[in-house]
Amino acid sequence: MNRLTAGDKAPKFTLLDQNDKPVSSTSFTGKNILVYFYPKAMTPGCTVQAQGLRDAKEELDKLNVVVLGISPDAQKRLPKFAEKEQLNFTLLSDEDHAVADQFGVWGPKKFMGKEYDGIHRISFLIDPEGTIIHVFDKFKTKDHHLVVLDYLKNQ
Repeated sequence: MNRLTAGDKAPKFTLLDQNDKPVSSTSFTGKNILVYFYPKAMTPGCTVQAQGLRDAKEELDKLNVVVLGISPDAQKRLPKFAEKEQLNFTLLSDEDHAVADQFGVWGPKKFMGKEYDGIHRISFLIDPEGTIIHVFDKFKTKDHHLVVLDYLKNQ
């Protein structure tokens, strides 16, 4: 796992969203993008994290930030998650974890004594020129949106 860091160019990508439409990272001209990787839709931690970002959307909009949530979930799972939690941002399916690999967030994990490969819960703030300006990797799921907003407001 060779994770990207601040100052690196973010990989360009196109993935299917919760509406089965292709979304490209290059289609947000003039916007900052918060790309947040999460392990699995409709699990407790991922739900709390998504709810926080949903509730912070107005503030993020004012700060010129678009949110893209990426998981290895099948695309057909995403509409259920978005609808159930009334999510107001884009969810993307990275089923083959190609984009997660490019960002360096796919790799070995441990849970309940088992080791397996999966997505690490890490977020990248990307500027309008496509450069990573900050990596968020130390947060609790319920505080993720607060950590992001705090960083943005102090820049």
